[in-house]
Amino acid sequence: MPADSFEGVTLARILRPRGIRGEVVAEILTDFPERFTRLREAYLWDGKNPPRRVAVRACWLHKNQAIFHFEGVDSRNDAERLRGLEVQVPLVERVTLPAGRYYVTDLMGCEVWEHAVSPGAPARLGVVRDVQFTGEETPGTPLLVTQTPQGELLIPLAEEICTRIDVAARRIEVALPDGLRELNLKPKAPR
Repeated sequence: MPADSFEGVTLARILRPRGIRGEVVAEILTDFPERFTRLREAYLWDGKNPPRRVAVRACWLHKNQAIFHFEGVDSRNDAERLRGLEVQVPLVERVTLPAGRYYVTDLMGCEVWEHAVSPGAPARLGVVRDVQFTGEETPGTPLLVTQTPQGELLIPLAEEICTRIDVAARRIEVALPDGLRELNLKPKAPR
C-alpha cells in the first residue's frame, strides 16, 4: 500500500523507551488491546509525514499499557527516536463493531437532522465536530458535539434521541427532547 494513500487508525501512542533492547511503552488508545498480541505489522506515524510500515517482533500488555518491540529497533537510542509516534493499522483492519456501536471517527462530520415537529421533511441542525465522553468517575452517555448556526449543541448519543445513525450516508437523525436545545444554547454565566 503506497504510504501517500494510507488511511490508518491509531491504536496506541509511544510514550518512552523500556529497557536497553529497543522496546517501547505505549499508551493504549483502542477498546480492543488484545489484538496487539497478534499484530505482526504496524505503521508508525508522526502526524506530519506519511506513516512508515514496520514489522512487530513482539507485543504484550503490562499494567494497562502495551510494550512493543519493532524490527530494526535494537537499542534504547533507537527506541528513544520513536517517542510520541502513533502506532496505526490500516483503516480496513479495524475491529467490526456490533450493531448500535460506532467509532468516534465515523460519527465526526456526520450531518445531524431533527425529525420535523410538524409533518414534512426533517430539518438540518448541523454537523458533528466531536464526541465528548464523561469521566470514569461519572460514567454516562457520550455527547455529540454538534456545530449549528446558533452555536454548539450537545446531543446525548442515546437510542431514544439518536433514532437513526447511518455512518455510510454521513447522517444522524435525532428527536430532541423538549428543552434540550434551549439548555444547550443558553449563554454561559461568567465565573
